[in-house]
Amino acid sequence: MEQTVQKINGIGNYYNVADRIMEENIRNGLGDKAAIHYLDQTLTYHQLEEKINQFGNAIKTLGLEAEHRILLVCNDSPEFISAFLGSIRMGAVPIPVNTMMQPSDYEYFLNNSRARALVIHEEHWEKISHIRDRFLYLKQVIVISENAVIQGDTFDYHMLLSGQSTKLEAVHTTANDEAFWLYSSGSTGEPKGVVHLQHDIECAYQNYAKKVLKITADDITFSVSKLFFAYGLGNGMYFPLSAGASTVLLPDRPLPEKVFEMIEKYKPTIFFGVPTLYGSMIELAEKSERKYDLSSLRVCVSAGEALPSVFIKKWKKLYNVDILDGIGSTEVLHIFLSNNIGDVKPGSSGKVVPGYEAKIVNDLGIEVPDNEVGDLLIKGDSICSKYWNRHEENKRKFYGEWFHTGDKYYKDENGYFWYCGRSDDMMKVGGIWVSPIEIENSLLRHDYILEAAVVAEKNENNLVKPKAFIVLKSGVAPSESLKKEIKQFVKQDLAPYKYPRKIEFIDELPKTATGKIQRFRLKA
Repeated sequence: MEQTVQKINGIGNYYNVADRIMEENIRNGLGDKAAIHYLDQTLTYHQLEEKINQFGNAIKTLGLEAEHRILLVCNDSPEFISAFLGSIRMGAVPIPVNTMMQPSDYEYFLNNSRARALVIHEEHWEKISHIRDRFLYLKQVIVISENAVIQGDTFDYHMLLSGQSTKLEAVHTTANDEAFWLYSSGSTGEPKGVVHLQHDIECAYQNYAKKVLKITADDITFSVSKLFFAYGLGNGMYFPLSAGASTVLLPDRPLPEKVFEMIEKYKPTIFFGVPTLYGSMIELAEKSERKYDLSSLRVCVSAGEALPSVFIKKWKKLYNVDILDGIGSTEVLHIFLSNNIGDVKPGSSGKVVPGYEAKIVNDLGIEVPDNEVGDLLIKGDSICSKYWNRHEENKRKFYGEWFHTGDKYYKDENGYFWYCGRSDDMMKVGGIWVSPIEIENSLLRHDYILEAAVVAEKNENNLVKPKAFIVLKSGVAPSESLKKEIKQFVKQDLAPYKYPRKIEFIDELPKTATGKIQRFRLKA
């Protein structure tokens, strides 16, 4: 890793991550190998490189130049990958965003980023085209459609690429140039533009994918987490493509039945999920008479929210494969704390990923001893350069080489890290700090509970007490007697002061696209 960083960080040396990924695979003789499995299509590395180059040439003909920003509102598809890497290859800055947002959200993304161009699937463009005049900086719209769309500054993606050269002379970029942006998931409020550099993908790949997952060209990856956010972008694109492996893309919503179907059809070796999905898949598998074949999987991964230990144990029993729970962030690009193959500690976030450093500090910034809860800080080369247009936030979150994650953690004497919640989620009950995660994990051990989220609520005496929002398993009816049963269950499982004083049954927990529970919405 150090040699790679030294090589790519030379002042003025050409480095372009899109070139690095594609040219290395072609040079290694992988041109005819499957790069992408999508619906009933397969794209080889040669075919993908041609699409990438055609996209780069196409946007140049529209007048786009190096450092111009391009917003991507794309389903997981070959077009997403071609647009993302094609933009980077010609020096532009792609910005993928969530495809499940409202028109006002896209207005915010476009105007906040000042994107010159928009690449968007037709069904999403139909939802926002009526507010086109409110996009202040937008010059061109490129619509991915089955039918040609040509109207003024609106272009059809496939027609635009048709006839373009499959060779692309890229502009000069270096490892320290901007490569792409992501927007934070908004688990604590308004999304922030996160600016990543050319070398950040290389660092995340070298550290996590190679050293933790031990990915090789023989692997096939399948991620239910979408490409538009940091976790999915690595899982479904730059991890497999950097390794010369293959990726399976699913444009649809990842319902448990569909996910099982995809695994059986494409036989991936590495599967990436989120806790909510693992819980739903386990529930389906336990109720179904059918035995799903997951024998192709050599490792599974979870991130986005702490994975309950009960899910790890049940998954292992069902399919004899470990889930490596870990934590990453949009700012650090991918996972920086992780369980490891052959070293899984259920309930923990594992240990520091090679290439990163972690420390837990108190309110004064002083490192705390083992088993004491504090704020988690991370150091590593994949950390973003800044938040766009967030001067005060930059000062609060970036301490020299260290990034303040906003997560509460403690580290045990064996080097395992244990998540206690977001800094603003911790609650003091009877003068003692209580982690909502600990209570949620206890609730999830109850046979009737599918999902749970715990927040602080003040009682009539203005004292803070835990309140639980609970999603019950299908077929279980909510009742006052069940609330009493659940409270008693937690009292027997944890210290009595930690049990939820109030319980509210709801149909669905509010979450970000990454699967993180939006506790601020529950508090409101």
